Amino acid sequence: MKWPSAGDIPLPLLFSVDCGALPRVDGFGLPPDGTLLFFVNQEMDHEVSSGRYARVVYVPDGTETAVAKAPGSVCVRKQFSVCAELRAELPLWLQEGDEDEDWHPYWEDLEWDDMSSFQRQLARYMERDLPHLDELRALADGLWPSGTGVLIGGYADDEVINSIAEQALAGREKEGEIPAIPIAKWYSRLEEEKHQLTNEWISLARELPEYEAYCTSFVIRHDDLVAARVDKTLAVTHFEAP
Repeated sequence: MKWPSAGDIPLPLLFSVDCGALPRVDGFGLPPDGTLLFFVNQEMDHEVSSGRYARVVYVPDGTETAVAKAPGSVCVRKQFSVCAELRAELPLWLQEGDEDEDWHPYWEDLEWDDMSSFQRQLARYMERDLPHLDELRALADGLWPSGTGVLIGGYADDEVINSIAEQALAGREKEGEIPAIPIAKWYSRLEEEKHQLTNEWISLARELPEYEAYCTSFVIRHDDLVAARVDKTLAVTHFEAP
């Protein structure tokens, strides 16, 4: 096949994944075999945030292939070996906050009066229906600790879900599917939309953030992944900087 590109800009190969070498996980419709290839120009994707500069390609087992030479203008990273392991992950709103800084990436340091109506609903649910939450967190943290740099599967990055939710709500308001709402209620509706989208979207692959480095998250709908429609994958690139 032709080397993936955005217009006349060839996209660097970030990494590839042998699906057949990975353990099977319930609820994660990864193809049972074949190879996933992740291409992205991280600098351009970070600047534009449109997904235009990223591609995911799936090559089923048995496909007749030939090794393609990367275009001369493509930056190629140093090759490194990888291994696979399992880890447990809780959704962001259920994770434990940072004890040293008394801060939580979802709840921040919100008091009850500062919470949206949907956040209050979640808080009541955690208090009323999850009496063993501390034990659940300890189990998820201790059962499969990990120091990996690339994650396959798991929950979609919160910033990515937030961006999808904002676009979805704005689009439905514009089309008249939902009435325009006051800004005070917008954030509550946004939190509810994000919570729903977390069930519909999954992380296909993501790099964990490193200081002063680009990292890319690839997310996809569950049904698109099951059908191997990896061209529907969305990519968002961040840059960790002071």
